[in-house]
Amino acid sequence: MKKQLSFLQSLSIIVLILAFIFVSLFILKVEPHIPLLMSVVLLSLIGAALKYKWAELENGIIDGIKLGIKPILILGLIGLLIAIWMASGTIPTILSYGFNWVSPSYFLISALLITVIVSTFTGSTFTTVSTVGVALIGIGTAVGVHPGLAAGAIVSGAAFGDKMSPLSDTTNFASGIVGVKLFEHIRHMLWTTLPSLLITAIIFFVIGIRTDYSAFQYDDIVAVKSVLSEQFTISLWALVSPLLVLILSVRRVDVIPTLIVGILSGLVTALLLQQQSLPQLFTILQGGLKVESGNQIVDTIVNRGGLQSMMWSISLVMIALALGGLMRELGIVKSILEGLASNIRRSGDVVLSTVLSSIGVNVITGEQYLSILLPGQTFKPLYEKWQLAPKNLSRTLEDAGTLVNPLIPWGVSGAFIAQTLGVPVIDYLPYAFFLLLCPLISVILGYTGIGISKEESLNR
Repeated sequence: MKKQLSFLQSLSIIVLILAFIFVSLFILKVEPHIPLLMSVVLLSLIGAALKYKWAELENGIIDGIKLGIKPILILGLIGLLIAIWMASGTIPTILSYGFNWVSPSYFLISALLITVIVSTFTGSTFTTVSTVGVALIGIGTAVGVHPGLAAGAIVSGAAFGDKMSPLSDTTNFASGIVGVKLFEHIRHMLWTTLPSLLITAIIFFVIGIRTDYSAFQYDDIVAVKSVLSEQFTISLWALVSPLLVLILSVRRVDVIPTLIVGILSGLVTALLLQQQSLPQLFTILQGGLKVESGNQIVDTIVNRGGLQSMMWSISLVMIALALGGLMRELGIVKSILEGLASNIRRSGDVVLSTVLSSIGVNVITGEQYLSILLPGQTFKPLYEKWQLAPKNLSRTLEDAGTLVNPLIPWGVSGAFIAQTLGVPVIDYLPYAFFLLLCPLISVILGYTGIGISKEESLNR
C-alpha cells in the first residue's frame, strides 16, 4: 500500500531539493539542468520507497511534460522568429531608428513605458519580449546600460500586460477559474498593480538620472548605426512583419499561428529586402544569424536567434515540468497546499497563504498556469469561509502566479526571457521591481484590509 506524505515530510523534501538547487546555482556556479535532473532521480527513489510502481512515476513525469507542449512549441518558434527578424533587417531597423531618440539617462523609464504599452495591446509577455524587448536590450547594450537593469525594466513592462490586458491568457484564466467577470477582475487588480507600477517607474527614473553616463560616447552610437546600414538594408518595409504580429495579437489570434505568420513574412522580407538566398535563410533559422562586422557591439546585438538557441531553454523547461509532474504524482503539491490552508487563523492569512502557494507551485513546477489553477481550486472554499469576495482570490493568483514565473530560472517564462534577452534570470531578478512589488503589496492589503472586498451579500 502506498504511503501518503505529511505536510512536514513534503515540506522537508521541497526544502532539500531547493537547497540543492540553490547551492548548485549560486555556489557551484553550474547550469540548472543537472541539479533538476538529479532531483527527478531523488524523487523517483522516494516514490519507490513509498511503494509507487515505476509506471505510476513515469506517468507523473509524462503528464508533467504534456502541460508544457504548447510553451515548448512557442519557444522554438520564437527562436526562429528572432533569427529571421535579424536576417531580414527588422531588428536592425528598429535599432537604427531607436538610436535617434535614445538617451542613457531615460532609457530605463522609456523601456518600461514602451513594453507596458505593447504588452497591454498584445496581452503577452512572450510577444513583447521577443519583439520590442530584443530591440530594447540591443539599444541598452549599445548605450552602456547594465544588462540586468535593462532586462528588469523590459520584463516589468512586458509582465504588466500579461497580468492586466483583457487579451492575456492568464488574465482570462485566473478570472475564469475563480468565476469572476473579466473586467471586474481587471479593475480589482488595480489596487496592487498601480502602486507597484508607479513605484517601479519612480525607481527606474531615479536610477536613470542619478547614474553617471559621462563616459558614454555618442560616437559609438554613430559607429553602430553606420555598421548596421552597411550590413543590412535599413527600411520601413522591414517593419511589416512585426506589424502583422502585433495586429494578429491584438485581434486575439492564437500565438502559434501568429508567430508562424511573423516567420513567413520575415522570410519574404529577407528574400526581397536583404537579398538573402533561401539556403542561407534556412541555415540562419537553424543556428541563428552569424555576422562578423568588426564592431563588437553590433555583433553582440545581432548574432542571436535560431531554433538551436532555444534548446537550452526547452531542455530546462522539460526537466522542470517532469519534476513538477513527479511531485504532483507523489502528492507533495497537494500536501503542501492543504497544509498551508489548515494553518489559516485570520483573513490576512488567507491572502498570504495564497501568495505563498502560488509562488511555491511556480518554484516546484515551473509552470505559470498550475500556479493559478492549483491554489485557485484549493483556496476558493477558504475565501468563501472568511467571507472574502472571489475577486480577491483571482487578483492574488495573478500577483503571485502570473508575475512570479519570470523570476524562476527553470520556469517557462524565466527560461524563455533569459534566452531571448541573453540575460540570466538571477541577473535581472533584483531589478524586476514590478514583479517583486505586486505580491508584497497584495499581502500588505490582505492584512490591512485596504482594497479587500467582502462578499456582496454582506453589503446589501
